[in-house]
Amino acid sequence: MADHQEASVTLPSDPASVPAVRRYVSDLLVEWGMSEDSDPADSVRLIVSELATNAVLHTFGQSPTFTLDVQLDRDEQLRIGVTDSHPRWPQRLPAAVQQDNGRGMVIIRHLTAEAGGTLLVTPTAEGGKTVWISLPWATATATAAVE
Repeated sequence: MADHQEASVTLPSDPASVPAVRRYVSDLLVEWGMSEDSDPADSVRLIVSELATNAVLHTFGQSPTFTLDVQLDRDEQLRIGVTDSHPRWPQRLPAAVQQDNGRGMVIIRHLTAEAGGTLLVTPTAEGGKTVWISLPWATATATAAVE
């Protein structure tokens, strides 16, 4: 595999884009050597789904599109970024027992930490933000090989 692989897709901020971006990243991970049925692939798909859902639901129409960037460096680090043009950064909301939503960032943080990864939010030059997740690729492929 090459030292660096990357891919990107921009989709409308529409609920129908969430399953589309999940399929996109799933196909990409398989192309790059991760088993589609592995726990790490499930985690990445869930992280991407939650990030895309946040970009669709919490930008209040101020971001007509969102962009998914996926990078793999030297078979070591998988980086996933979701960029939207809304200036408000993700916030950790108190999760009420009866609350139906608002737990996306909690899920993302948990899955990222569980995999030994990191989460970072960076501003864009246009006034939006990118939520970046970095995950160790060796863990993802080693776990897949054990299954």
